[in-house]
Amino acid sequence: MYSIKINFEQKGLVPVTLENVAADQSLLEVILDAGIELHHNCGAVCACSTCHLYVKQGMEHLAELSDKEEDFIDRALVPRIESRLGCQCELKMGSGEIEITLPDQTQFLGE
Repeated sequence: MYSIKINFEQKGLVPVTLENVAADQSLLEVILDAGIELHHNCGAVCACSTCHLYVKQGMEHLAELSDKEEDFIDRALVPRIESRLGCQCELKMGSGEIEITLPDQTQFLGE
C-alpha cells in the first residue's frame, strides 16, 4: 500500500495525503477517486498532456516512462525533469511514499 502526498500549484488548495492506496492503478485513477480535479481530455489513453503532473518523490514506485509518454510531456505546459502523465503512472506492486504536485488546473480552457 502506498501513501501519496498531493501538493497543488493552484492558489487556495492545501496539500492532501492519501493513505493505504493500492497498487496496480494509475495516479490519475487515484487522484480522480479521491475527488481531486485533474484534467484528462483524451480519456487516459496517452493522447494528450492534460493529466501532466510532477513527481517529487517516489518515481521508483511508478511504471517507467515510455517514448510515447515522453513525446506528450514535451507538449505539456511547463514540463520539468520530474514531469509525468498521470494516466501513465501505474503504481508498481509494493509499498512506499510518493509525493506529487498538480499544476494549476485553471490554466486550461473552459475553467
